[in-house]
Amino acid sequence: MYRSCECTGPGVARWLTDQGHDVASVYDENPGIDDSTVIAWASDETRILVTNDKDFGERVFRDRRAHAGVILLRLDDERTPHKISVLRDLLRDHSDRLEGNFVVATEDRIRFG
Repeated sequence: MYRSCECTGPGVARWLTDQGHDVASVYDENPGIDDSTVIAWASDETRILVTNDKDFGERVFRDRRAHAGVILLRLDDERTPHKISVLRDLLRDHSDRLEGNFVVATEDRIRFG
C-alpha cells in the first residue's frame, strides 16, 4: 500500500483507493492549489505524487524540491481507463522502486530519475 497524493482526476483516485492505497486527492480535497503547494503537501505527508502535469519535473529538478516520490504519467491517451492501466502495470512491476524516485511512465516505457 502506498500513501499517494493524486492529481490526475477522480477516477484514478477512486481506483487507487479501491486498491487499498491511502489517497489524498487534490481534485477532492484542495482543487485549484498551485503546484508548489501540491508537492509540499505530498512531501510533508510522505505521499507519492501521481500526476500528469510535467511542471512537477521542473519543480523537482530545477527547483530541487523535496519529495517522497513522483509518478508522472506522460500518455498519449489521457482517458481514465488508460491512466489506470498504465498505473496498474507500474505498481505491479516496479512498486519497490517508487518511493523517493521521480518516475516517468509512458505507454511503452518507464524511466526512473
